[in-house]
Amino acid sequence: MIKVGILGYGNLGRGVEAAVSLSEDMELVAIYTRRDPKTVTVKSNAPVKSTDDLDTGKEDIDVLVICGGSATDLPEMTPKYAKLYNVIDSFDTHARIPEHFANVDAASKEAGKIGLISCGWDPGMFSLNRLYAASILPKGHAYTFWGKGVSQGHSDAIRRIEGVVDARQYTVPVPAALERVRSGENPELTTREKHTRECFVVVEEGADKARIEKEIKEMPNYFSDYDTTVNFISAEELKANHSGLPHGGSVIYTGETGFDGNKHVIEYRLDLDSNPEFTGATLTAYARAVVRLNSEGVTGAKTVFDIAPAYLSPISPEELRAHFL
Repeated sequence: MIKVGILGYGNLGRGVEAAVSLSEDMELVAIYTRRDPKTVTVKSNAPVKSTDDLDTGKEDIDVLVICGGSATDLPEMTPKYAKLYNVIDSFDTHARIPEHFANVDAASKEAGKIGLISCGWDPGMFSLNRLYAASILPKGHAYTFWGKGVSQGHSDAIRRIEGVVDARQYTVPVPAALERVRSGENPELTTREKHTRECFVVVEEGADKARIEKEIKEMPNYFSDYDTTVNFISAEELKANHSGLPHGGSVIYTGETGFDGNKHVIEYRLDLDSNPEFTGATLTAYARAVVRLNSEGVTGAKTVFDIAPAYLSPISPEELRAHFL
């Protein structure tokens, strides 16, 4: 049995908890929290422990799934715990992936462990499909559309702003841009032309809404490159109308083959009822791969590009060839 630890028990941590419970080759050893463990109620039978226990480096786990936010948690947590355990995260600030990879690579190599970063559906499954398509059709162009759906990372980034109590951020594809790509037109589209962002924000009483809206719209790597709408609403309205966490999107690749320029369109699409549960399930599959590779002597930082698909499955190579190939 693969012994799994979860760090953080928010939406994503609960998604990993559910995924591990469905995996017959995995055991959830513990859930680690920065809160008082006595105040955290979990759905599984796993004990809830303090992050202080993790800091000893002596916890009996094969892999630690780190379920923090990309804005401030993961840049600190993943390199820290990569010095002690095999780790995996869902870091999704695309512009900072090379920096994060380098930090985790140094830490995990020093410890003889693996640190798999930026795993989920984007970055993650969408990244793989962009790479597959571009490798098969080198003369072509990739387009990625997200939503409509709640972005956990962007919502978390808003919640870190002073005066914000809670928030949901929806990423919305621009319909006209989506149709132009699917038709094979191969248009040149700016970031702003492909998506808009809609924010629903609950603030503290007396908070400076103008300042908060300005901070949201000017936030680099998150909102500054998009047409962003900020709606201030009550906590009751947020709970009633925005409590779900749906998401999805498409990777669309248009390319050509042959001497006559035959055109091809490849599309990989996700329609998710629960963003964190799907992301948690993806992390769980890759956690299995991390443990297997480390047992073979592999160390250092990795991404989904470095993991062969067979390592994700609990099914034997013989069964995979017989039933999936």
